[in-house]
Amino acid sequence: MALKKERKKEVIDKFRIHEKDSGSSDVQIAILTERINGLTGHFKDHKKDHHSRKGLLKLVNNRRKLLNYLKKSDPKRYKGLISALGLRK
Repeated sequence: MALKKERKKEVIDKFRIHEKDSGSSDVQIAILTERINGLTGHFKDHKKDHHSRKGLLKLVNNRRKLLNYLKKSDPKRYKGLISALGLRK
């Protein structure tokens, strides 16, 4: 499920580091989280949609890689981001 342009802009504005930031790890992780949450809701109605489930697993894997990178490079930003997104309860 693709994000609507307005929702994606809101996410970028919330998680960007500086004025022209649109591709930092924080922003990418936040966008992936929004897409993952949307697909998770989709699977409540469509349990047998295995094709989309494979795409979901790719998104989760990509987010995991970005989170590992951020944790290694800047642990303070990592902790702030996972608390803001509600990950790692």
